[in-house]
Amino acid sequence: MTRPITAKIFPCAVEHNLNILKAKANPAKIFAVLKANAYGHDIKNIYPGLNNADGIAVLDLEEAILVRQLGWKKIILLLEGFFSFNDLHIVNEYNLTACIHSEYQIAWLDEWNNKFNSYGKKFDVFLKCNTGMNRLGLDINSYATVYSNLKNKNWIGKITHMTHYAKADEKHGIDFQLQKFNELVHNLPEEKSTSNSAAILWHKETHFDWVRAGISLYGASPSGIYKDIQDSGLKPAMCLHSKIIAVQNVKCNTAIGYGERFTTSKDMRIGIAACGYADGYPRNAPDGTPVMVENVRSRIIGRVSMDMITLDLDNIPQANIGSDVELWGENLQIDEVAQNCGTIGYELMCAVAPRVKKEIF
Repeated sequence: MTRPITAKIFPCAVEHNLNILKAKANPAKIFAVLKANAYGHDIKNIYPGLNNADGIAVLDLEEAILVRQLGWKKIILLLEGFFSFNDLHIVNEYNLTACIHSEYQIAWLDEWNNKFNSYGKKFDVFLKCNTGMNRLGLDINSYATVYSNLKNKNWIGKITHMTHYAKADEKHGIDFQLQKFNELVHNLPEEKSTSNSAAILWHKETHFDWVRAGISLYGASPSGIYKDIQDSGLKPAMCLHSKIIAVQNVKCNTAIGYGERFTTSKDMRIGIAACGYADGYPRNAPDGTPVMVENVRSRIIGRVSMDMITLDLDNIPQANIGSDVELWGENLQIDEVAQNCGTIGYELMCAVAPRVKKEIF
C-alpha cells in the first residue's frame, strides 16, 4: 500500500464553479486560469471541467502546448506574454494570444514579423496597462501611443485592453484603478478585460468583455476568507486527505514533537497522520490549526514535521489506526486552514508536493 495521503481532485466541481462564475459575468466571456499547473490541481486532471470556458489563460508556453495537445481549440492567453524572441515561433505554431506589457515585447514582434512572417500571420494581443498594481503593464502616459502604433501594424489582429486590480477583494478597492482605465480607453473601440476572481464576484462594473477566473474556479476565496464566498455556491475542487498511522497515549506534562512546542495539560490520546511539510503542508501551522478526523473537527498539536503531524484525539474515541483525516476540502475549507497558518488558500493549493498522489473523482 502506498503512503496514505491523497489529493482528491474534482473536475465536476471546476465545471460547477465555472458555470456559476460565467453566470455572474454574463454576457462577458470567461477565461479559465490554469497557471501554476491549474493552481496545483494538475491541468490534465481538471481539463474535463473546462468545456464551458470561452478561453484558457496560462503562464508559460509548456502549459499552453499541453492545453492544445489536450484538444483545446479556442483562445489561449499567455498572461505574461512571451519571455524571449524565440518564444514567438511557438506562439505562432500553437496560435496563442499574448499579453503585451512592455515595449521590448513589441520590438521582438516587429523583428519576428520582418524575418519570418512572409505569409501575413496576424497576432492577437491583450495590451496591458499599469493602472496602479505597479507590477506588469505599460505606463498610462505611453499607453495611447503604444496602442496607436500597434493599431497601425497590418500584422496585428485583435487588440484587447487589459489591466489588473491590486485590491479587488475590498469594497472600494477597484475604484481608483477602474477610473484610470476608463479614462484611458473610453474612446477606444476594442474589447476590454479587467476582472480577476474577486472582481467577478464583487464588482460587476468591471466585467466588460472578458473576465479571468483563477482561485474562484477551484472553490476558494479571493479574499482568503471563506465567509466571503460561503453563499456563492462555489465548491472545492481539491480535498487533501490522509490517515492516522499511529496512536499514542501520553501523560500530563508531556512534550510532543520537535522543539517540544506543545506540552499536554492532562493525559491525552493523540494520533499521528501521514502528512508533513514535504507534502506541502505548512510547517508554520500553529497549535490549534483545524483538521477533521472521522468527520469530527480536531486540531494540530505540536510542530509539523517533514512527514507527519500530531492530532488531538481526546474527543474522538472512535478514531484509530487507518481513520480518515481531512486536511482541507469538503468539510474543512482551505481558506480556514490557510488563515490559521498566516497565508492564503492559493499558496496551500500550489504547494501540494509532487509526491502526493492525486486521484480524480
